Amino acid sequence: MTIKKRLVEKAGAIMQERGHAAVELAKEKMLSEQVEYAPLRDALRYFMGDWKDFLHPALVSLACEAVGGKREATAQIGAALVLLAGGADVHDDIIDESITKWSEKTVYGKYGKDLAILVGDALLLEGIYLLHEACDTFEAAKKNKILDLVKHAFFEISGAEGAETGMRGRIDIPKHTYMEIIRHKVAAGEVATRIGALIGDGTPGDVEILADYGRVFGVLLTMRDEFIDVFEHEELSNRVEKEVLPLPIIVALSDENKKSDLLQLVKGKITEEKTEKIVDITTSSKGSELLVSEMRQMVNRLETILGNVRYCKEDLEIILTATLEDL
Repeated sequence: MTIKKRLVEKAGAIMQERGHAAVELAKEKMLSEQVEYAPLRDALRYFMGDWKDFLHPALVSLACEAVGGKREATAQIGAALVLLAGGADVHDDIIDESITKWSEKTVYGKYGKDLAILVGDALLLEGIYLLHEACDTFEAAKKNKILDLVKHAFFEISGAEGAETGMRGRIDIPKHTYMEIIRHKVAAGEVATRIGALIGDGTPGDVEILADYGRVFGVLLTMRDEFIDVFEHEELSNRVEKEVLPLPIIVALSDENKKSDLLQLVKGKITEEKTEKIVDITTSSKGSELLVSEMRQMVNRLETILGNVRYCKEDLEIILTATLEDL
């Protein structure tokens, strides 16, 4: 008997197949640099050895092919985005004081703040260099457009990260305020699909459809991760202590019937027992149900506009609907 493959597994396979070449190129470029200081060299190798950011290069590839372009034309740009996103993530771990992620030590957790800053800097510099190198193959107008898109996206993301850090410790964050931060934090998703469509020479209409897809898909992925963080004990502990509470808890706190119990649970050390109770209260709240309903509406809208896309429609729909699985 064949067990039906879960949507998240199918989505993961699509992302890996689409982004693998770019990730390997990013590793090759970064690890070929001559870094004399051994601890920094080790920290870079540690990060790149387990780095599997297939998301952004996969989105570039899908968007390019969706408008009739060739995926092979996106590998170098995809690799640049892998490095840039990697640098940003390392710095984000420092800001959040994240010792572990997905049960593995972060660069910050293993090597400390100073080396983590330098690793993030090295990744950003290598990414910027590779981005310019990749753009040199395009005509001037397309090159300048891509460079401007990446620059503005990083300023947008930085602003959102700054706004988020200003909300640490708050229990009265309005849902719409945090959703707006999420929307800005996922600017890289829109940039990836917009760039892919530009590389594939899509029409202005194609570019806007895929840019819309990239932004909303990024929001959906982040909202899914916000739910997952409620269930993950270590991640939840770090968010309660040093970051902003996950979105499902934020909306559950607006429910007067849940607020008192939740507030007691998020005080002090987050134990395994507390985590289970937080999960029960949060997932049973009307706010959480509404969040999932809003996610379904986003998926439905994107499925409608995908009707105007010529190619790769099935893959785009699979990774989209996978964001709702198990919620």
